[in-house]
Amino acid sequence: MRVGITGHRGLSPEVEEQVREMLSEAVRGYDPSELVAVSCIADGPDSWFAETALAHGGRLEIVVPATEYRVSLPEWHHTTYDKLMRQAADVHGTGMAESTSEAHQAGSEILVGLVDELLAVWDGKPARGYGGTADVVDYAERTGVPVRVLWPEGATR
Repeated sequence: MRVGITGHRGLSPEVEEQVREMLSEAVRGYDPSELVAVSCIADGPDSWFAETALAHGGRLEIVVPATEYRVSLPEWHHTTYDKLMRQAADVHGTGMAESTSEAHQAGSEILVGLVDELLAVWDGKPARGYGGTADVVDYAERTGVPVRVLWPEGATR
């Protein structure tokens, strides 16, 4: 089972704790010998899902939206990003260099094309900018990829 992730970054510590538990619960529902997690490994749900899937015994494939993507992520996240890159069974790219909203959406579209199901850490609201979680969910739904929304009841971003 190939499972992708999309989700909001910059969540509060309280929401992060709840989301991490929801991701762990979701991952426990997959056979580890068949689980392939597909992620762009940004800070937040992307990396939490990747780490959880690896700890569960699954494999990790990474989609890199742009060659400059890592530099666009918070510096404090680089160590986690690098560690996950070293653990990847495969890495997919978009061929784009600059880490823009368009590159992020292109990476998400590649991710959606690789998976059987998409987990979305999503509050159900419209994207705050092009390529946001809502846009990825919309793309998955339009292309027939099932989406499972994970969002703590009453949580806000």
